[in-house]
Amino acid sequence: MKQFIYALILGVIILTSCTQKEQNPFFSDYNTPFETPAFDKIKSAHFMPAFKEGIKQNQEEIKAIVNNPAPADFNNTIVALERSGKLLTKVSNVFFALHGADTNVELQAIAKEVTPLLSRNNDDIKLNEGLFKRIKTVYDVMAASGLTAEQQRLVNKYYQRFVRGGANLGGKDKETFRAINQQLSMLGLQFGENVLKENNRFEMLLENKEELSGLPKNVIAAAADAAKAHGYEGKWLFTLHKPSLIPFLQYSQKRALREKMFTGYITRGDHDDELDNKKILTKMAALRVKRAHLLGYKTHADFVLENIMAKNPANVYKLLDQVWTPALNKAKEEAKDLQKMIYASGEKFELKPWDWWYYAEKLKKQKYDLDEEMLRPYFKLEHVRDGAFEVAHRLYGITFSERHDIPVYEKDVKTFEVKNADGSHVGILYVDYFPRAGKQGGAWMEALRKQSRLDGKAVTPIIYNVGNFSKPTGDKPSLLSLDEVLTLFHEFGHGLHGLLSNGTYPSLTGTSVARDFVELPSQFMENFATAPKVLKQYAKHYKTGDPMPDDLIDKIQRSGHFNQGFATTEFMAAAYLDMDWHTIADTVLRDAHTFENASMKKIGLIPEIVVRYRSPYFSHIFSGDYSSGYYSYLWAEVLDADAFEDFKEHGLFDSKTAQVFRDNILAKGDSEDPIVLYKRFRGQEPQIEPLLKRRGLK
Repeated sequence: MKQFIYALILGVIILTSCTQKEQNPFFSDYNTPFETPAFDKIKSAHFMPAFKEGIKQNQEEIKAIVNNPAPADFNNTIVALERSGKLLTKVSNVFFALHGADTNVELQAIAKEVTPLLSRNNDDIKLNEGLFKRIKTVYDVMAASGLTAEQQRLVNKYYQRFVRGGANLGGKDKETFRAINQQLSMLGLQFGENVLKENNRFEMLLENKEELSGLPKNVIAAAADAAKAHGYEGKWLFTLHKPSLIPFLQYSQKRALREKMFTGYITRGDHDDELDNKKILTKMAALRVKRAHLLGYKTHADFVLENIMAKNPANVYKLLDQVWTPALNKAKEEAKDLQKMIYASGEKFELKPWDWWYYAEKLKKQKYDLDEEMLRPYFKLEHVRDGAFEVAHRLYGITFSERHDIPVYEKDVKTFEVKNADGSHVGILYVDYFPRAGKQGGAWMEALRKQSRLDGKAVTPIIYNVGNFSKPTGDKPSLLSLDEVLTLFHEFGHGLHGLLSNGTYPSLTGTSVARDFVELPSQFMENFATAPKVLKQYAKHYKTGDPMPDDLIDKIQRSGHFNQGFATTEFMAAAYLDMDWHTIADTVLRDAHTFENASMKKIGLIPEIVVRYRSPYFSHIFSGDYSSGYYSYLWAEVLDADAFEDFKEHGLFDSKTAQVFRDNILAKGDSEDPIVLYKRFRGQEPQIEPLLKRRGLK
């Protein structure tokens, strides 16, 4: 029935689609400021015709490269590949931006239709023997061909991409490889769709004021607004979206309700119904192993890690093990402290996962006279956003000016033009910060257009940041939690990586870097969010405009190590779980519960803490591109903690240090090996001690 409905929707889309190319915004220049997407003109009906035409053009371009009678060289093969697929990239970037941030049944139907087409086109290219032969010809002679280091990097990237894309496989294996890729693409799409639906279908509707005890006024107001929006006038609605979930767990005095919320969150995709993800993920894990074996690798993790900084699973586990023991010991101490607080309050129950947030917040208040609600009035979203902009201005001289003439896909989206100190245009930044039913959970950054200088033509970047932050309620603006502040700075760091890119070839620019290097710019920016000098600039009371008082800033600094055992272990448990799923060396279909429990038992995760992402909703690795890569946040944190030491030594806004960081980290993309770039900036190998010190684990 579901497939029939999707087919019916697609039929309607096709019937109502434009028949003339000139009517479709994707088939011509957008005629908007800076050629930003014409969101005011783009309709669902435009996507499939544009996708199909884009695939057709891409195939014709590949055919022309293969049939070129001239001997293969860098320009007629590698650069020609860089030029190819412009229409397909154009429509894909817009479609998947909307599919993640503002989806609907029409876009979901299109995704189901187009995903296998895109997978097939990708395989058609990478498995094209004639094309690979030309790439290999260029690859074999590149060292003696006079190519620059950046050009050689590009040649090597294409060669590796094709080899890893099955180019060396035999005929039967190629067909198996294609089938696996198509299955994985559809399974990943279904996994993500299920998680989104699970997020949206959970509702905890409260009708009795007494059930709201302990909750701050702004949380109650937000719940009332949510209830009203869903037709529950006079009641209070709580959901699994983080701005609703986390404050409830932190402040609700009703333990049974905390348990209900927490259980709803950790059992997503795990109800043995039409949205259950367990069989999907176990099949994906097995298919990934089968694909790795076809390519000559023992495991999926070996395949993924080969060409990035970690190189192999052993190095990842080594890093995790270095941090895990001190983090787990710290978490055990924290659990004891929380249990003491429970007993001291006259309660006799044992600490459970749904109690941790609540008693941790009470303990922080007791130890540091600090809680989230004391901070929120100083974290008006617009002030935080502008604070991040000001940090970038002081570091790199760039400015951000809001534009009101650029079309957006949703009314809450804002756009900003970014300029260099000399007034020259850098790029465009979209920010989309509030939850909605059609938006995936979490926060992310992507590019609607990447920076490049192909053929001498300067193409400036168009970047977007997406979040799910606390919405305005009643007469109050959006007031963020400290965690949301850090997330905003984090995604803005990714945005700067895309905006300040300065390379030639699209495949190497912006965030097209090793997965365990890409988080460095984002996590580096988090350091500035709570730096006292920066807090003084942007943390101003939303009513009075007064800056955050020194004693409150001091409390933030003194509480910096608080609850870090919990924060580190719940994250690292997910990193271990990811690696365990992807170091499987056989294609046996595991029971998801049994496997996950064994993984957590092996590392000794205490029962009071639940892994940050349980397998059935671990979207990073089953519907995103972080499989065998969730550890990269920790890997990058080693880099960012070490990098920030340089700024602490030379001055928070030291222009020379900032310029070296911009030139070697933000601007270079994947034009050189990331460790070479890092050492050129820092002058040494990254050290793990700053990370352990910052988290209070040393």
